This record gives sequence, C-alpha cells and structure tokens, in this order.
Amino acid sequence: MKPTVLRIALAVTTALLLPAAHSEEVASVNTNFRITGSDRVVVEAYDDPVVQGVTCYVSRARTGGVKGTLGIAEDPTEASIACRQVGAIHFTGPVKQQSDVFSVSMSLIFKSLHVVRVVDAKRNTLVYMTYSDRVVSGSAKNSVSAVPVPAGTTIPVK
Repeated sequence: MKPTVLRIALAVTTALLLPAAHSEEVASVNTNFRITGSDRVVVEAYDDPVVQGVTCYVSRARTGGVKGTLGIAEDPTEASIACRQVGAIHFTGPVKQQSDVFSVSMSLIFKSLHVVRVVDAKRNTLVYMTYSDRVVSGSAKNSVSAVPVPAGTTIPVK
C-alpha cells in the first residue's frame, strides 16, 4: 500500500473511532458576506464527557458559500479554546494522562479539529489543547486552556 493511501485509510479509521463531539453553538459572527451563505466565526460549547462541571468553548472559522452549505468545504485551521469550571467538578471515572476528548470534522473526511485533555497532576490541573490535523499535512496552529481542580479533589488518573 502506498504511504498516502495508508495515511488516508488511517485517518478515516481514526475519525470513526474518536468520540463524537456534541456541541452547542453559542454565537457566531459573519466575516465574509456571500450571497450563497457567509463565512463566519462560531463559538461552540463542549461539555467534557468524563469531567462534569467543565465546559470548553471553541471558536473557529466556518466556510460559507455553496460548498459550506453542502458540507463539502474545508474550514480554515485556526481555532481558539477557553475551558472553564461551570459547576462542581466530578469525575465519572478515571481519566487517561492524555486523551482526545472531542473531534470535529473540518472537511468532508480529510481534516479534523481535536480537543485533547492532559492531566497536570503536580498542579492538580486539567489542561485542554485544540489543534487540527489533515491526512497529508497537519497544522502546528494550536490553543491551550487550563482548569484547576479544586483543593481536596484528586484527579483519578488511569
């Protein structure tokens, strides 16, 4: 199998295995007017499925136009993240030292936005990072946010 074909197969398989991202669109602003649908920046809220009381807000560009309306446009790579404690923090089970929490498609099948949770046990803090990847070439553009866990609560690491 050629390396490019192998990467495509790996990307498709990985996309099918990652947790489905359940988000709620909080707001959006138009950035480039198009008659067939404007480009915009959206802010979406993602609740951490394993850590109750933590929500991550991700802002990212969404491509409009005919391709955007049909869901076949490739969204730009830029994204920003801010995670906050929005309630009492409760762990539904042990968490991995580092794990992909959410993944959202940014193109038909070849590009994804990821949110990764990292446990900083020394500081009793959850660190969330967002980045995007592609089958052939990823992007080093990323953003990071941290949520300190209240004193007296220990992060249950696997």
